[in-house]
Amino acid sequence: MNIVANRFRSLICKLAGTVAVSLFGWNASAAPAPKLEFSAFDLQLAQGISSSPGLAAFYGANGLRPVFTGDDSSAEARRQALIAAMRTAPAHGLPASRYGAAELESLSDGVDPQTEARFARALALWSGDVGNGLVDPRKTDPMNKRDVIDVDLVAVMTAMLGGDPAKAIEAIAPRSQDYLRLKAMLGDTVKLVVPSHLAEITDGVYKPGSRGPGVAELRDRLASIGFTAGAADPTLFDDALADALSRYQDAAGLPADGVAGPQTIGRLNGGAGPEARRLMIAMERMRWLNGHDLSARHIWVNVPSFMAEIRDAGETEFETRVVVGKPDPDWETPEFSDVMEFVVPNPRWNVPQSIAAASYLGKLRANPNALSHLDVVDRNGRIVPRSQVDFNRYSDRNFPYRLRQKPSADNALGLVKFMFPNPWNIYLHDTPSKSLFGNRDRASSHGCVRIGDPFDLAYRLLRGNSDDPQALFQRMLDTGEEKWIKLKEPLPIHLVYFTAIPSADGRLRTYRDVYGRDALVWQAMQKASQPGS
Repeated sequence: MNIVANRFRSLICKLAGTVAVSLFGWNASAAPAPKLEFSAFDLQLAQGISSSPGLAAFYGANGLRPVFTGDDSSAEARRQALIAAMRTAPAHGLPASRYGAAELESLSDGVDPQTEARFARALALWSGDVGNGLVDPRKTDPMNKRDVIDVDLVAVMTAMLGGDPAKAIEAIAPRSQDYLRLKAMLGDTVKLVVPSHLAEITDGVYKPGSRGPGVAELRDRLASIGFTAGAADPTLFDDALADALSRYQDAAGLPADGVAGPQTIGRLNGGAGPEARRLMIAMERMRWLNGHDLSARHIWVNVPSFMAEIRDAGETEFETRVVVGKPDPDWETPEFSDVMEFVVPNPRWNVPQSIAAASYLGKLRANPNALSHLDVVDRNGRIVPRSQVDFNRYSDRNFPYRLRQKPSADNALGLVKFMFPNPWNIYLHDTPSKSLFGNRDRASSHGCVRIGDPFDLAYRLLRGNSDDPQALFQRMLDTGEEKWIKLKEPLPIHLVYFTAIPSADGRLRTYRDVYGRDALVWQAMQKASQPGS
């Protein structure tokens, strides 16, 4: 590790305790921190950014040199690029009031550690929100298992130093076609939506010279969407407020007369409509996926649309109907991303204990030879003769064996399953219940995803394994035995939940919120939009 990083490591250790251990792997018991002298600037800046591992890593590797402060034009360009980016928050469906662009603009441009830290923290906040999502997906719903891939702050700040800072910041937001289309649709659908937690503007007509609480409410609502008008007396309608109001009216397509009458107040008091909410929620979900390359070939399973696709370079090369989990807390299909690794012809089905207890054990107690299509299997995967098992000894809770269905056309998994090993034991598979694919509402499984055209999907996935993937698959299928074929071209798979998503023709497709998850995401977004969140 270089001298500068060691210097910063020691400094962080003094200021923030165990942060140094997580950032630099330094072990105080193995070697004491070097005794170094630090300037007041070093101390204050390190303290100001030590709560962010990304910022600490960047400034530590760069000797605590300022990025945003100083009299040179480069620092000014970086400050203005960040402020300009944050002013685009409403275009991303994000709350402008969260980022304090006006406050940043008022800060001194001298070399000041507190100002430097304030800009750095603002960049970290903006990067996290627009690059990873306003809210943590796992905190929105128990069945949301998605892990976001954090924005690389070191890379962002390095790009700002070495090139165009505006382009470096712009690149943080998702660049997928779907996100850009959603962003454009949001711009067409809703203009400048004010956060719902703010007090509504009291009815009346407000113009220069007006005074009262309604003026303060007007000022607050305008400021929350980026039209700031600072004033010594917030209850007085002054020229600065008239200017901010005129700019808002112009942006919102209203007469820009600088007077807040019923039409302007109605627009400012109005929240996001249903379509705007859907778009904002969809953009948030796209931000959760921002760390994945959605332009690369991947499998896309959208639960509300009951469809699965293989996408490549933004185009759909294959699609099929699917059946997903029932709208029950125990059976919903979760959201997460993984990598498809195996195609398994002639799968055996390991009956989940919950299904075994509810559907099968009672029959086996009554007749041990019932359900001949199921094997009784011990914990080591060995088949146990039924004559050796007294089913009446066990309750639903302490049954020590598993039930496993033999490969067959009647197997619950059909003739093929598609594996991306995960902690929730979710996979794609065939099914003998073909009639379900004719239903409009296809939320009928126990959580896994049933595929309408499983053989065609297998051929697509096996293209890297053979010049004739269909023949390869058929040979394995003809054995009648379970065969695990490891994909030579593993594919990312995304199990997603979009009730609104653009189609290739540019129109917005909407679907029923089958599990009621949108309301939970919206609630979390609204909470994050409140001051102090």
